Amino acid sequence: MTPRKRSTSSSAKPAAKSARGRTVQPQGEFTLPETVTPALPSVAAFADLDMPAALLKTLAAQGVTEPFPIQAATLPNSLAGRDILGRGRTGSGKTLAFGLALLARTAGHRSEPKAPLALVLVPTRELAQQVTDALTPYATAVNLRLTTVVGGLSLTKQANALRRGAEVLVATPGRLKDLIERGDCDLGQVRITVLDEADQMADMGFMPQVTALLKQVEPGGQRMLFSATLDKNIDRLVRMFLTDPVVHSVDPSAGAVTTMEHHVLYIQDETDKKAVTARIAARDGRVIMFLDTKRSVDRLVKRLLASGVRAAGLHGGRSQPQRNRTLEQFKNGQVTALVATNVAARGIHVDDLDLVVNVDPPTDHKDYLHRGGRTARAGESGSVVTLVLPEQKREMSRLMTFAGIRPRTAAVKSSDEELVRVTGAREPSGVPVVIEVPAPTPPSGARTRSRGARSGAARSGRTGQGSGQGGRSGQSQGGARGAGQPQGARAQGGGARRGRPQSGGRRSTPA
Repeated sequence: MTPRKRSTSSSAKPAAKSARGRTVQPQGEFTLPETVTPALPSVAAFADLDMPAALLKTLAAQGVTEPFPIQAATLPNSLAGRDILGRGRTGSGKTLAFGLALLARTAGHRSEPKAPLALVLVPTRELAQQVTDALTPYATAVNLRLTTVVGGLSLTKQANALRRGAEVLVATPGRLKDLIERGDCDLGQVRITVLDEADQMADMGFMPQVTALLKQVEPGGQRMLFSATLDKNIDRLVRMFLTDPVVHSVDPSAGAVTTMEHHVLYIQDETDKKAVTARIAARDGRVIMFLDTKRSVDRLVKRLLASGVRAAGLHGGRSQPQRNRTLEQFKNGQVTALVATNVAARGIHVDDLDLVVNVDPPTDHKDYLHRGGRTARAGESGSVVTLVLPEQKREMSRLMTFAGIRPRTAAVKSSDEELVRVTGAREPSGVPVVIEVPAPTPPSGARTRSRGARSGAARSGRTGQGSGQGGRSGQSQGGARGAGQPQGARAQGGGARRGRPQSGGRRSTPA
């Protein structure tokens, strides 16, 4: 495809060096492309859209009648086949914004073996599973087969699913590249391509793979690019692959969300930081705590379990089934403190999570915004708290400036009432707890043995990640069935062929 004329980049603040030696980049968003063909107007209800009756019926069954802004603005145009460039923070409803159009335009078609008709590229396994769970009920409604391919799970099973045929493919770039090289997948018939969280794919170094994959899809097909930020990292993708796109920007950052509070708590030293962290983790309610490294995650989980906090760790050193079990345990309340690296910063949804804590401050503003995006989703309220040591104060001030956030600040000690007011902190029980962790899944026919461990994972069931729309008169968009697959749906990946955990009627929030 002929590359688009280069857009003129907007001026940006100079980058600053962090105390850890890494560069903290300012927003630096590029000048958005001008839309030549006027966009169709927004709609007030899904019933106003030209979609198959089966999709509208499923939306109604899920209690979804009023679209979120990004859905109302983009769906009339994406249903008409227009390319879309959309910005919306996590939790704004992006999955159904592209998913409903993709399914509506693919409905009635049947794919050949190994040759999907629609492709959704995502940066992480967790986000792939969230998208799969959100779209499965709707795909089933219009008789479309949905398959997910991600790393960390059986390559053979994923190849077999593609050979059986799937109209819609949700994939991470690396695993999709592997399947194509093996001859198990051909993108030549893909007419609709979606890039979800495109900025993270660029940040993770996937740009060469993504570009190569996009060059393999059907020329002239529809392209939709959705991202939480529209910075210079994805400017090249826009210029190369989007033609006269409809541009829609909503919720440019988590800092713009009025239901989210931002707090920076200044801690005097590492000793008191450990005490502050333990007291916050022992609060009455769930919390996600972010740290920089896998080792620091494991160390904190060990300390919290010893102090009586039901904690579990989530990081890239865990297998995908282990991650799924840990998330399910956090969602069902068996674990109340999820300690994680940035692997949990995107693509993870937990209902009614009202506190995120940066135990280690993030290294750039985008990490901060996406970590914070785990709370205050779909109109709910929530707080993001960052613990800052004296030597980190200047770096954190710069990061907040780049993120466009003015946090509330306070100097606190572990015994201060202000810490209790902001976080609900309380003293841990001091009674050690043990989280049971099933042993890794053995080969067929082998015995399975459970063992105690220091970090939690739940039963061997697939994580149910609701990803619909909530916060408006009890509406929910997507994922209302959790991980349970509706009859007739085929969703591979992320443990999709394992057990079916009960959804328990949990409210979902935007996909």
